[in-house]
Amino acid sequence: MLLALRDVRKSFNTEGGPLEVLKGVSFELDAGQHLALTGESGSGKSTLLHLIAGLDMPDSGEVKLAGADIARMDDPQLAAVRRGKIGLVFQQFNLIPSMTVAQNLSFHARLAGRLDSEWNARLTERLGLTECLGRYPEQLSGGQQQRVAIGRTLAARPGLILADEPTGNLDEDTGDVVIELMLELVSDVNAGFILVTHSTRLAGFLQRRLHLTHGRLQ
Repeated sequence: MLLALRDVRKSFNTEGGPLEVLKGVSFELDAGQHLALTGESGSGKSTLLHLIAGLDMPDSGEVKLAGADIARMDDPQLAAVRRGKIGLVFQQFNLIPSMTVAQNLSFHARLAGRLDSEWNARLTERLGLTECLGRYPEQLSGGQQQRVAIGRTLAARPGLILADEPTGNLDEDTGDVVIELMLELVSDVNAGFILVTHSTRLAGFLQRRLHLTHGRLQ
């Protein structure tokens, strides 16, 4: 079992009092398994992803990655998990503008001490970025920037990859190509994959689908 959530709850303070966003969420994900998490805007999808990534802590419940409860880790432990075990891809590409494509691609793998030149070269070729290595992010199209963001995440071969609306800034056709390519590459490293999306069409590309509504999974 790669990931296991047990009765995860999360509330936020508002002017009107506590707002319970997640109301006892539980599910499991095996290594190599792909899961689409759908739901309307404000349903708690991104909140749930942030809890899995250790970017926020649940009020109660367990978030276990390879048997270790993320909710019980301290900051250095969480940083180590995000650096080496979890890969994140967001709607915003978050590339480092002062770095070339080649430098962006290898950045996370270097931080994690996992830079593999052969794997990096394969990723670059599969992502169609070979001719772009010396360019800077501002010189790329949106689709190319998202491919760099995906490559940067996969270069470190994380066990779990979390993607939050990664095609939200792309047109439909480009988004489909990016998701299909991402699934191929995720399978190459046998990683677990969770895609947060509002699109039922994109969710159809994945093996499993869970729908979040009013803080509960369906």
